[in-house]
Amino acid sequence: MLKKRYGDRSDWKRIIKREYVQSYVETKEFTGTITLLHLDQVTEPLWVHYDDQSICIVDNGYTWMQHFPVGENYALTTMFDSNEEIVQWYIDICDEIGIENKVPWWEDLFLDIVVLPTGEIILLDEDELEEALEGGSIDQNMFDLAWHEANRIISLIREQNFHLLHFSEAHKKLLKEKLQRVENEHA
Repeated sequence: MLKKRYGDRSDWKRIIKREYVQSYVETKEFTGTITLLHLDQVTEPLWVHYDDQSICIVDNGYTWMQHFPVGENYALTTMFDSNEEIVQWYIDICDEIGIENKVPWWEDLFLDIVVLPTGEIILLDEDELEEALEGGSIDQNMFDLAWHEANRIISLIREQNFHLLHFSEAHKKLLKEKLQRVENEHA
């Protein structure tokens, strides 16, 4: 059974106070849903460790923006710190993307790709994918799909052709303007 993850992270207990907005976008560059989750207040920071470096990905004032592209097998999360600098891009390889109760979701296929602002690419959770196949949580087709998609995206990133990374700032601005309009309507 694959885990279904939701764009609004409503089940995430670490977030005490949040602001959330989403929008469906249909342009030449991107078609799908984009979400913006501003973490006003969290119970504690969240740090991740890659080889010899530690990176804070959750803290007060951080923002997570997610792209849920139509017809693709990945969801992209861009994580911004409280100074609105990109901390990392996190690409979840997924079996399916959908909408439930107006909130986008993805079914996690275990493999993840991290891209750091330095350009470094890190592939995560290969062992979890293997265990899922061995344990019967996924079949061989899903296993192959995960590897194919991860390898395809890594190649595109290395060739500087994974263009969605370049839209992070523009799409964040679009959603922040929408969030501001919503706040003004409720003021």
